[in-house]
Amino acid sequence: MKPSENAQLSGALRRPSVKKNVAAIHVSGKLTLLQRKLSNVLLLNAYDTLISRSTHRIDARTLCLMAGYNSNDTESLKASLRGLAETVAEWDMLDEKGRQEWGVSALLSFAKLKDGVCEYAYSPALAEKLHDPKVFALINLNIQRQFTGGHALALYENCFRFIGTGSTGWWPLETFRRLMGVDGSEYYESYKHLNAKIIKPAVAEVNKVSDIMITPEIRKQGRAVSDIRLLIKRNPQLSILDIDDGAALRKGDVYTQLRALGVSDRLARQWLSEHGEDYVSEKLAYVSRRNQVKSPVSYLRRAIDEDFAAPQPKAAESVRAKQLKAVQDAVAQRSPTRRDADRSLFRSRLSDPVLMDDFDRHGWMSALNSQGIFAFWRELEPDLFAQAND
Repeated sequence: MKPSENAQLSGALRRPSVKKNVAAIHVSGKLTLLQRKLSNVLLLNAYDTLISRSTHRIDARTLCLMAGYNSNDTESLKASLRGLAETVAEWDMLDEKGRQEWGVSALLSFAKLKDGVCEYAYSPALAEKLHDPKVFALINLNIQRQFTGGHALALYENCFRFIGTGSTGWWPLETFRRLMGVDGSEYYESYKHLNAKIIKPAVAEVNKVSDIMITPEIRKQGRAVSDIRLLIKRNPQLSILDIDDGAALRKGDVYTQLRALGVSDRLARQWLSEHGEDYVSEKLAYVSRRNQVKSPVSYLRRAIDEDFAAPQPKAAESVRAKQLKAVQDAVAQRSPTRRDADRSLFRSRLSDPVLMDDFDRHGWMSALNSQGIFAFWRELEPDLFAQAND
């Protein structure tokens, strides 16, 4: 399995790029899009303890959320897990002494659902290979969720691990068909059909939604296409996500209120970025109740900087503080892998570059994302804020 690298992951999962060709672990491309996404989430969840534990557990609800599968259809989840247990992973690589090694294993040795928890395991031989940093490419759940086609995600996973070398190298078409899950189909024995229905659409989607750009090249024997390789480079368009022209902040009601009060555009955006809409809105309401203020903007600046607050907002802030503490405690109880997965999952739901940037800088303490963060954690752990709201 070749999940993709996640630029947001940290801690034990961060690995340097491997400059040399990495060995192949081929997984049948016949996996559905949901099965492929689930397999990546399961591997990410288990990675820290792949070697030290024989079985792994994840909350079934969390599993579905992380895979972008928000349905309560348990039968579909069961069918997807069944498919993973029936799928064969095959490797052919050199060991540490330079000896050739071939092996085959079921992708999952077992999976079961009980009391809302998914328990699963990998065979020891496959777990050892998946844990090898020369084989394992880090999963980017944010990018994974953007894919709508199973062939495109399969192509991305099979290409990303070669980003350090710039090319997949030449694959016989037979190997490529197997990776795309169309081996055994007479229709796709024709390169014309394979190119039109599989290669071109998959390449187009990878180049559109992911962090890499790929270009296919073919090699012929006589007049027939015999091999294919994919040239790979980073997608420069991702840098667009880092550009903030303030457009998103300017759309909010609080920004409009600040401008009506006489606050400059730059200062309004600065306050909203640093403190969040809820906090600034609270200070606006505080200032509006004081009719004798000669300079509302100057007084508002003091209210924001010095945290002026009436007793009622203080009580509300106490609840907010308890909620933040509950989130911090929940994060602390998770493994490093789960922490990274939770962050990646939440960030994947953000479409506004301003919110993304604030979350990247402040994490779960992001003021701009506070309401979304609380809603996210209620979804993961419905009883998390029970005491905070008492």
